[in-house]
Amino acid sequence: MNSDSDFIKTVFGLKLKQQRQKKNWSLQDLAVKTGLSKSYLNEIENGKKYPKHDKIIQLSEALNCTFDDLVSTKLDKSLTPFNEILQSDFFKEIPLDLFGINKNNLISIISDAPKKVTAFINALIEISQNYNLGKERFYFAVLRSFQELYDNYFPEIEEKVQLFAQENGLQIDKNLQSDVLENILNEKFNYHIQSEDFEKYGTLDNLRSLFVPEKKLLLLNRKLEKDQKTFILAKEIGFNVLELKNRPNTYSWLDFGSFEEILNNFYASYFAGALLISKQKTIEKTSDFFLQNEWNPQNFESLIDNFTNSPETFYYRLTNLLSSELGIKDLFYLCLVKKKNSDKIQILKELHLNHQQAPHANATNEHYCKRWIAVKNLHHLKENETLTEAQISHYKDQGISYLVISTSQKNPFSDGSNRSYCLGILLNSQTIKKINFIKSPTLKTINVGVTCESCSIADCEVRQSPPIRLEKEYFNSGMKNAIEKIRKDIL
Repeated sequence: MNSDSDFIKTVFGLKLKQQRQKKNWSLQDLAVKTGLSKSYLNEIENGKKYPKHDKIIQLSEALNCTFDDLVSTKLDKSLTPFNEILQSDFFKEIPLDLFGINKNNLISIISDAPKKVTAFINALIEISQNYNLGKERFYFAVLRSFQELYDNYFPEIEEKVQLFAQENGLQIDKNLQSDVLENILNEKFNYHIQSEDFEKYGTLDNLRSLFVPEKKLLLLNRKLEKDQKTFILAKEIGFNVLELKNRPNTYSWLDFGSFEEILNNFYASYFAGALLISKQKTIEKTSDFFLQNEWNPQNFESLIDNFTNSPETFYYRLTNLLSSELGIKDLFYLCLVKKKNSDKIQILKELHLNHQQAPHANATNEHYCKRWIAVKNLHHLKENETLTEAQISHYKDQGISYLVISTSQKNPFSDGSNRSYCLGILLNSQTIKKINFIKSPTLKTINVGVTCESCSIADCEVRQSPPIRLEKEYFNSGMKNAIEKIRKDIL
């Protein structure tokens, strides 16, 4: 809860509702017996108002309970499970308003069955602990759900980018120079910007920038490449134009204080992507690319090259625009990483703009399918190479297929790890009509799974682990069938 006052009002409302329900009275019944309006009583029960002393006396007399029964903040046994939720950070940790959920409505739902709902919430907490879902991962999962709810497209930010570009005479294209953005930060937002050798402070190479708000000082790692520097400067402009005060001060993430910080970081990053990659030009060029009859990886690399030297920025920008502007609504985006001298693949970022969840990140150390084009790219990637390929991935166990395009490259800002960015478009009647090269002979259809542990492909030549999770499901299913057979024989 936000304050002691909120807590007291909520508890009073719960106790009033409990006393009313014990008598099987409706709000209208209570209103008639007390002379108080139904709307006023409803606000009390929802924790919005706390009645004055004389009103509490009226309520206690009508309900045949004591004054203390209502005003005490001690909850009786039936509401005890709710007390823990009320006094925890539950309502702070989950930004309910992002999803259009009213806190008071949720309180009302919980109060109707406090034991059951609290047990459900505790079950979620236990699951998150078992799967190592810490606060950071929880926040990012909430952010992804928020992005997916809005198809990762935020027109109000797009509009602010266009207005900012017009006011500052900027052409949104690949030729937008970092020094232009640097001048804007200096002159318009009073920034001081300087390059810094972070290594002399013992920091790792993955610290790209540090913002010191007290001095409006932005320190940039000297090892930054041109596109990285430009993106960071564009993101700083985003923080200022969007007036986002609660923000991280480092890039990459080192720590965070609240969900608002993560959300604001996303908004500023979205602003940067829209400022660096033109919406209209992306729509036009991508539409032309989809009209080609043959899949050619060089053509996709040329498409990227129209906008940026950063495949990651372009892939992610497509997730903003394919759904909103081209009507391709069922897609996913993944960023996978393979560290130097390791065969282990990790999913660093993911986004699913559909109801299907294959493929998806897995936090139980299971082995991602080596038949994914993004994984194959990572294993085949040579030094200082950029490798783009595509395939039609058929998820045999789910019965769905995606066109998956992937670009892999050495991460230029790390200790030799490689990254794959991939975009998957669900193949259905709508997308097949929009993408001419779906039937291209250069596109292979490959049966894939999500993880080896859950995959039923029997003849997989790159299986890393037996399908232990699937075998357990088969075993349980066999046991159920056997029990059913026994029942039929006996009856």
